[in-house]
Amino acid sequence: MTITYDPHDPAYWDEADLRGEMTRVYDLCHGCRMCFKLCPAFPSLFEMIDEFDDQDAARMTPAQQNRVVDECFNCKLCYVICPYIPGQSEWELDFPRLMLRAEQVRHRNERQTVKQKLTTQALGRTDLAGKANTALAPLANKAIATPGSGPRRLMEKTVGIAAERLLPPYARQRFSTWFAKRRAAGTRTASVGEAAGRSETAVLFPTCIVEYQAPEVGHDLVKVCERNGVACELPEGEVCCGAPWLHSGDVDRFVAQGKKNVAVLADALRKAGPDATVVVPQPTCSYVLKKDYVDYVGGADAELVAERTRDAAEYLMELHKAEGGTPLDTEFTGEVPEAVTYHAPCHLRAQNIGLKSRDLLKLTGTKITVVSECSGIDGTWGYRQENIEASRQVAKKMATAIDKADNDAVAGDCHLANGAIVQETGKRPSHPVQFLARAYGIPEEETR
Repeated sequence: MTITYDPHDPAYWDEADLRGEMTRVYDLCHGCRMCFKLCPAFPSLFEMIDEFDDQDAARMTPAQQNRVVDECFNCKLCYVICPYIPGQSEWELDFPRLMLRAEQVRHRNERQTVKQKLTTQALGRTDLAGKANTALAPLANKAIATPGSGPRRLMEKTVGIAAERLLPPYARQRFSTWFAKRRAAGTRTASVGEAAGRSETAVLFPTCIVEYQAPEVGHDLVKVCERNGVACELPEGEVCCGAPWLHSGDVDRFVAQGKKNVAVLADALRKAGPDATVVVPQPTCSYVLKKDYVDYVGGADAELVAERTRDAAEYLMELHKAEGGTPLDTEFTGEVPEAVTYHAPCHLRAQNIGLKSRDLLKLTGTKITVVSECSGIDGTWGYRQENIEASRQVAKKMATAIDKADNDAVAGDCHLANGAIVQETGKRPSHPVQFLARAYGIPEEETR
């Protein structure tokens, strides 16, 4: 057995080696139990081991080990609180990476049902689906709008996307189209920077979510950056970050996506100069650029992209607090709610950057209540038919906390988690950058 989380190591793909590592990690987790409240995987793990008289994790069957993998939705919060992670302990435990490894070995060994393969294809081809559905937005949105409807039942039967799950609608105009039209009309973001004495450039990675489903977040990010003297660029050739492929075990497709983005973004950073930063308004995607591309794609360009990638709120707060720099504009003449409930997404917390979105919201003067309970979405896990019941059960704690806060508005960085908030509470969150835009008095543009 080898302690490895390196997909380039041949031992990584050896199933016997994997099973040995799962036994080692499961035994450590059973002895610690700090994570028993985080997700269904840990209670199931502990219950199965407790059934053995000697509580020996080595007695677990492959099917029992796989049950833990199936119930893990890779929120990564266990890594955040784990005392045994690499670099901090001789045990070098990375539970989320182990779960990904198990999914990847299973995928490579072709042990998936036809239904599971179809679900992976449906959830993974985000650019194909996005281009088609934005072109047909009124019809597409009508078909997917109502959970449990006939079209949604058919979708569940054919490709395994849960009929009960509320799906985000598609925009009529893609973010990249809006950006190009705006630039062609003569809006020069660089001129704003020149006037404010800034040299920073935000190289935007809007993500497939902002590109096809939530372009309003991208609109407001650009306008907030411009308000603060930051030029924005949108390089051609960006594709989905590949997270749906990675989380379903298809490493080859993930790496293919990653190579495209790394090449485009590294080139854009070099052209834009040393003060350029890749800015990402969705936390799963910023995590992928910061962490996963280095591990799976590798190379100097992946390292460059990782080093210079920031989540949107993280980027804005770095500008605000930069020593010797110009703070963000805090003249707020627009709409500021008295109190906001901020949901901290798991994949943003896993970046260990602190609650930058909370801090950004605080600049407006609003009172903040932080809710850090998981939405149960975590990439695409919560969209799969086989996971919907567990996903919504996980989301109950989040919904209860949001309802209890009962504030004027709800904020959240993750569009998919925000969809779960809508479904479980009826409250419609906005991205923190959108709150900042409204506080500046920047009007929201129509997208649907």
